[in-house]
Amino acid sequence: MTCPAPSRRPALDRLHTDQDGRVTAFVVIIVTAILLFAGLVLDGGLALAAKIRALGEAQEAARAGAQEIDLAAYRTDGTLRLAPYQASAAARDYLAAAGRTGSVSVAGNTVNVTVTVSQSTQLLDLVGIGSITVTASGHAEPQRGISGAIP
Repeated sequence: MTCPAPSRRPALDRLHTDQDGRVTAFVVIIVTAILLFAGLVLDGGLALAAKIRALGEAQEAARAGAQEIDLAAYRTDGTLRLAPYQASAAARDYLAAAGRTGSVSVAGNTVNVTVTVSQSTQLLDLVGIGSITVTASGHAEPQRGISGAIP
């Protein structure tokens, strides 16, 4: 008399039952990680673009201020120096026209401008990061004549 082979079906059923829910947790974790990575890429790119815009605006505001020279001193003996109050006002006016706020200082013959921009986020807002603040600085000095080759 031969014994019937033991059925393997209960073992497979138990294995299948043990796996319930594990794939779901894995998918949730992977999707969350992908969204965070995409948020870093997208919002990091937007923050970098905002930094470049802020740098350009700071440099242009400093250049606008550096054009405000003391004309009386220049006409008298050729001394090239800034008129500090006018230089500061010109840089602030440029920032106001560009719709930015920042700090302006004049030290000696140099106009220093710092611009701070708050860039709102797209995807990182989902994890509580609503904006990224970037800061850029520019400085300029008055120059006499053309300092480079003319194309």
